[in-house]
Amino acid sequence: MKISARNQIKGTVISVTEGAVNGVVKIDLGAGNVATADITMNSIEELGLAEGKTAYAVIKATDVMFATGKVAGLSARNQFAGTVGKLKKGAVNGRVSLNFGEGQHICGAITNASIDELGLEVGSEAVAIVKATSIMVGVDE
Repeated sequence: MKISARNQIKGTVISVTEGAVNGVVKIDLGAGNVATADITMNSIEELGLAEGKTAYAVIKATDVMFATGKVAGLSARNQFAGTVGKLKKGAVNGRVSLNFGEGQHICGAITNASIDELGLEVGSEAVAIVKATSIMVGVDE
């Protein structure tokens, strides 16, 4: 699978909850990390998503937010705690790569001002936050 989304995190489907139009797919990413994706039932059927199937949580870097700790009372379903592994600032925006779980990482694109305000630097602890509707699901062909 070659796509432009920077994050393609491999895991195993642990549950599929079907709805009338959309369903919720939970993917075990290892080390207690679960990605929750809200996708159409049509996509669930076309991809053959079922418990035990290998799948990828696919997330655009621009859909990843960061915090310095887990956030309570937030509607975003996904919070991945880890350590900043890479950080590169550009003219206005930067890229932050957060290592979490068992060799997994997630990359986000945020403003340099946000990087500075959060005090993010390589080695610092942070949390990547992603809405369930921002996670696409992919499978190997």
